[in-house]
Parts: sequence; structure tokens; C-alpha cells
Amino acid sequence: MFGNYYAYDSIGPIADALQRYLGFSDTQIATLNAIYSFPNIVMVLIGGIIIDRFGAARTTLAFAIIQAIGAVLTAISPLFPVMAAGRLIFGLGAESMIVAITVAIGQWFVGRQLGFAFGLNLSLARLGSYSADMSTTWFKPLYDRGWQPPLWLATVFAAICVAGALVYYVLDRKAQQRFDLPQPSPSDRFSWSDLWSFDRSYWYIVGLCVTFYAVIFPFRSTFAIKYFQHAHGLSLQEAGSMNAYVFLAAVVATPAFGLMVDRIGRRAAFMAVGTALLGAVFPILVFTDKLWLATVLIGIAFSLVPAVLWPAVPYVVTATRLGTAYGLMTMLQNIAMMLANLGAGALNDAFGASPANPGGYQPMLWFFFVLSLFGFVFAAALRLRESGSRGHGLETIKASGL
Repeated sequence: MFGNYYAYDSIGPIADALQRYLGFSDTQIATLNAIYSFPNIVMVLIGGIIIDRFGAARTTLAFAIIQAIGAVLTAISPLFPVMAAGRLIFGLGAESMIVAITVAIGQWFVGRQLGFAFGLNLSLARLGSYSADMSTTWFKPLYDRGWQPPLWLATVFAAICVAGALVYYVLDRKAQQRFDLPQPSPSDRFSWSDLWSFDRSYWYIVGLCVTFYAVIFPFRSTFAIKYFQHAHGLSLQEAGSMNAYVFLAAVVATPAFGLMVDRIGRRAAFMAVGTALLGAVFPILVFTDKLWLATVLIGIAFSLVPAVLWPAVPYVVTATRLGTAYGLMTMLQNIAMMLANLGAGALNDAFGASPANPGGYQPMLWFFFVLSLFGFVFAAALRLRESGSRGHGLETIKASGL
């Protein structure tokens, strides 16, 4: 997870360099992250079905190898079509690998500090993103040499991802001899009718997931560093550090929030709080210069919502359908991330966002604000349902011992 997230977030720190050295437009820069999501319009659903059929450990390793191939292709050429093809292949493996890891944690830890386990997993992922942003300082000589050396560094971390997947595969094979994980059976094989068997609580979680990630990643991972440079006059190193604080907070706070909801429940309520905080970020950026406040709110939201959202799914979906449930959820998430990336890039180009025209970034900020409001509506609807007789206990279930 660390290596995968570092490689994903390697585009944001070089966005300005891609524009200066290669002449890429904001739409092209946005496409490098948007195209990551494109294959996952279909692939993560298929990947979820494959995970249910062949097991999480085996598929984690296979998908990790695919994402590493994509990272190499992204770094190898200055031609936009080649870089875009690399990001597409990277996304093809990376998102399905994340689904496989998510399924594995859901199978091992449901009812036993599931939120805390998910939080630790996300902490390592956020540490990868934090390292990608801080690489502008830690590996400054690479950035001084242009756009390509930082991408080669990202391929090293993509290779570390493969090494981690291999270790997990070996450990899981040994663990299977001692523990009994749910295994696919002929009766558990996928049917398209399974997609409509998930109830309303699951779909509210999906709606929240879609809107939340359509805001957080296109802004934070694609445009935030460039926006901080152009609209607030920060250097590349200062902007990278400012953006990195979001993930530094998440490294510590995500497992803490996961442990908190394991102990007290109220999962839907906490999701609503997190989306409300995210929505408050964008008026602050438009009307004030308080970058520290916006960063704090993003950090809290990005720690709280994922720590609650992903562990909620095993409570509303049976264990043998987790791969399909997470795959469908991630598929829709990636559609939203792709469209939001393209939409934000197009708004910046249409309104001439640049150092000479920092106001051109405001339409993008309002776009993200509106998406955040939709996320809050889904969270509120989930809390209303889970507080009634049709709920699954998201507001009341507390985990057993660690």
C-alpha cells in the first residue's frame, strides 16, 4: 500500500514541471490521473469477482506486478500518449490490488477491531502519499533535474509494492494451514443479479464514497500543489510540504479514528461529520488565506471518513460477496474520480488559471464544494436508515477485543 500510493501521488509534485518542460496543459495533467481511473470503470468489478474466485493473496500479487509495469512505462518517455498509457496500466493493477487487500482485511478482522485494522492499513498508504509530497524536499536534486527523475523514483516504490505483495502471499499460504478464511464455492460464484441484492445502506455508503473521493483525490493529488504555488505564492517545496501535512495527520489519526468507532460505534454519524468538514475547506480557500486551517480540516476529514467508510461494508455485505461489493464500490469511485479530474482541469483551462490569474482556480474550488455537499447528504441518509429498524448496527455495534 505504501509503494502503490507513492507511485499514484507522483504526478502532483511534478505538475508544474510537466507544464514548464513538456508544455502540458492542465487538462493533460489531469488526464494522467483521470486515465488511472478509466480502466477501473470495468476492471475493479471484474477484479472483485476474480478476488472472490481465486483468493485475495494470489490476486494481490498479480495486480501488484501490473501496477509496477505501468509505473515504468509512465517514466520512460516524455511523449504524452506513452505516459498516459503507463498511468492507465498502473491504474489497471493498482485499484484491483487495493480491493484485494481490502477484502483480505475484511475477512480476517470483521468483528475484531476491523476499524483499527483498516486504519493501520490506510496509515501505511497515507505514509506513501506523504512521502511523495515530501519528496520535493527529501529528493530535491531529483526535482532540480526535471520531470523524469522523480518518476523513476516512483517506479522504485512500485517495485517495493510488488515485494510487499510477495511477502503477503507467502504469509497467507502459511496462515491458511492454521486459520479458516471464507473460501469460494460453486454456490458462491458471481451472478449479475448479485449487484441488485445489496440493500440501501450499502448504496448510501457507495454514494458517500463516490462523492468524497471525487473531491479529495482530484484536488489533493492533482491540483493542490500547483494551486498553492500559483494562487498563494508558495515554492514547490513549501507547497509540497503543505499538501503533505494532510497525509502526515492521516498516518496517525486514521487508526485512532478506526479504534474509536470500534469502541463507540456511531459510524454513519462520524461519516457525516467528516464530509461536512471537507465541504468547509473550499469556502475557506476562496475567501481567506488561511491555508493552515484548510489543511487541518482536510487532514481530519481524510483521516476520519476512510477510517469509518471502508470497514462499514463488511457489516452490510456477506463475507463471500466482499470482493464484488468492494469492486463495484471502487468501480463507481473511479468513474467519479476520472470525471472530477477532467472537470477540474477543464475548468482551470477555461478560466485561465495561472500565476497571473489565480482567481481562475475559483470555479474548480466551488465545483469541489458542491460535490462535498452531496457527500454529506448520503452520510445523513445512511445515519437515518441505520438509526431505524432496517439498519445493520453501524451506529451501535462495538468490536470485541483486539
